[in-house]
Amino acid sequence: MGNKGAKGRSLIRSDATQKIMAFGSLIVLIIVFSLSSPNFFKFSNIVSIVLSTAVNGVLAVGVTFVIITGGIDLSIGTTMTFASVIAGVLISFWKLPVILGVLGGLATGVLVGLISGTVISKMKLPPFIATLGMMMITKGLSLVISGTKPIYFNDAKVYSKIAMGSVLGKIIPGFDIPNAVVIFLLMSVVASLILTKTSLGRYNFALGSNEEATRLSGINVDKWKIAIYSLSGLFCGIAGILMSSRLNSAQPALGQGYELEAIAAVVIGGTSLSGGEGTILGTVIGAFIMSVLTNGLRILSVKQEWQTVVIGIVVIFAVYADSLRRRKK
Repeated sequence: MGNKGAKGRSLIRSDATQKIMAFGSLIVLIIVFSLSSPNFFKFSNIVSIVLSTAVNGVLAVGVTFVIITGGIDLSIGTTMTFASVIAGVLISFWKLPVILGVLGGLATGVLVGLISGTVISKMKLPPFIATLGMMMITKGLSLVISGTKPIYFNDAKVYSKIAMGSVLGKIIPGFDIPNAVVIFLLMSVVASLILTKTSLGRYNFALGSNEEATRLSGINVDKWKIAIYSLSGLFCGIAGILMSSRLNSAQPALGQGYELEAIAAVVIGGTSLSGGEGTILGTVIGAFIMSVLTNGLRILSVKQEWQTVVIGIVVIFAVYADSLRRRKK
């Protein structure tokens, strides 16, 4: 018992250290970019960072559940786009009320996650292969359904308020934080509660720690795995609504590449790609790190291709750091 208790305390200290290091890295990035360019700390740029974090952050929070199981989901970016395209079709082409379009987009995300989870659990395909295939399917369907053209929303003023309006501004004058940020923070809190206070959260960690032992203990592993991928799909749907609301259109060509930034944010925040450990708070910090890094490079006029190189290096470093952390444990 004593050894188990010591091991548990060691893991807790390691997780806390990871979060502190991630938060410290975020502060260092902000300081460096602020000193490098006076434009970085302008209010308009801060709003831009927070808004981009809202979309990527929602994706990252959703895929955190999947990665804790030891799985991966490469389709989250294109699922986000597919959900926004479906919402656009329902609202602009079928003339349905905005609320029904939003619900349709969310349902689309859940359906894609449900299919991915079923393929992985029932057909026993590796998550990498299953979600890679789903990435191509959702990307193709988005282009086919939209006719490869952006879908602009008929009631743009109402739809744009989903992300760009400010409910808090009406409650507290002068506190005009965009709804997208509020939704991101709210969904982060909800995800954290699910992960730490519910059966789904407990089985989430159990699957990542030892799936076979979980199965032998009488747990319906397939059912919970499908539920976890469906939950991740719901977060993709939310991200799709936020993205299309912010742009006032569903852009079928967007999406691919978002999965890498989201997964990098999750790993930077301390969630292990090997499964069994992770926190939503760490993912939120990781999402802000990725947004600040991308925005800072853009402010410094770093070419797009070199921005991609830097982000790739960050991803490799984050995975390597995770590997080292696992070896020490």
